[in-house]
Amino acid sequence: MKIQQRQNETSDKPRKQAQMALDLVEPGNDDENSHGKKERVTRHLPPGINSRMLYKDIVYIAWPSLIELTLTQLASMVDMMMVGKLGPWAISAIGLTTQPKFLMMATFLAMNVGATALVARYKGSEEPKKSNLVFRQALLLTLVSSIIASIVGYIFSEPLIRFMGAADAQTLRGGTVYLEIQMIGFVFMALTATVTAAFRGIGNSRIALIYNMTANIVNVIFNYLLIEGHFGFPRMELAGASLATIIGQFVAFILAMIAALRGDEYVHLRFKDGFKPHKKCLADIFKIGFPAMGEQLILRAGIIIYSITVASLGTVAFAVHQIAMNIQAMSFMSGQAFAVSATALVGQSLGKKRPDMAQAYSSNTSRVGMAISILLGIIFFFFGEPIVALYNSEPDIVRQGGEILMLIALIQPFQTSQFILAGALRGAGDTRSVAIITFITVLLLRPGLALITVKALGWGLKGAWYALVADQLLRSLLVKLRYHSGVWKRA
Repeated sequence: MKIQQRQNETSDKPRKQAQMALDLVEPGNDDENSHGKKERVTRHLPPGINSRMLYKDIVYIAWPSLIELTLTQLASMVDMMMVGKLGPWAISAIGLTTQPKFLMMATFLAMNVGATALVARYKGSEEPKKSNLVFRQALLLTLVSSIIASIVGYIFSEPLIRFMGAADAQTLRGGTVYLEIQMIGFVFMALTATVTAAFRGIGNSRIALIYNMTANIVNVIFNYLLIEGHFGFPRMELAGASLATIIGQFVAFILAMIAALRGDEYVHLRFKDGFKPHKKCLADIFKIGFPAMGEQLILRAGIIIYSITVASLGTVAFAVHQIAMNIQAMSFMSGQAFAVSATALVGQSLGKKRPDMAQAYSSNTSRVGMAISILLGIIFFFFGEPIVALYNSEPDIVRQGGEILMLIALIQPFQTSQFILAGALRGAGDTRSVAIITFITVLLLRPGLALITVKALGWGLKGAWYALVADQLLRSLLVKLRYHSGVWKRA
């Protein structure tokens, strides 16, 4: 890594990072036949590179993300456990806000995919000025889109919760208040996510670990103070849980901006460089981001239809569903953490014109994630009911939740593989194929099959989860086929 060259180009002093396996290979060229660009994915490793080197780079990027995402999800689980003491209605109310909120996040999350891929590419080709231009343009896009989304979300909070299938007035009111407060802090959360995306593009996931871990601690503390009212704080119930979340998010935003403004990382923020829209850079972000946005919108539309179907089973069934989804989200963390590695390393490898390194990194990343997923599957299969009981001790909820967790256990290896290989495709900029796969599985298969199993066959909550299992299995297969085709190496 040419540190002095970067100093001359940017007039700052970025930190020197540990040498990677990618640093040991020569840059490639634009020859279509070089370094396996036109070949299907193989297990062949470049000369002088071994699996141990690759695993070292993979884990170096993934472990901070794994800890960060796990702690974030643990905070979410603790949040729901605390809220669960208020009753099933409270769990259902929060669950009804999840998909509208993610729908509001679709635009900037999609553009963050483009930002991460481009920052990684430019880091691989040693172009720090372009990396930082992408960072500033991504922040500009996020600021504009999140302000619009937060206003729309706040105004239409109640209609959105009603549309999601609130079964009674208490659930409707609780969900509305929770979502309104979330929209107040939406912009800070969105900007923090973009900073995180840029840092992940350069392979630095440790900074996000620090500020998100701090935010989670703040969130849990204020949960305790505000949900039931302790140490003189008012009892705010669901409003308190939502307020605690946005206080934590604001803390994360402040710490993320401090890290970005410090100027000692490969990507950093300097206000004197300006935020004037840059047509070429925005076009590059949109080229990758628009298919990713299509994927996000399709994903959310499919899950909303699916959630409405489940909500029609009643408050208790939907509470069980939300508990299971919350626990399943914990199992996403290993897949998402190693997907961060895959996205960054594939992007950097292709930026250096070494598709052989990109496939070596992504294939080895998938193997590491698979081992962790098997362990999680064993835990969920044998300890499902005790885990569910942490949320709510009602016997019927515990029994149904334990049965659902057995299904979650069985799909762990497929789910993790799908996350990681889709991350590799996104790192290559091949977001269109991921969007098409999402359309087939999440928008068509999952909600369609759920309507059949729940409405026509009367299989209840289990029927809805059979549909989710079918979605995960098919999605995993299609992503795997696309990845092994090798087409993404030329994306």
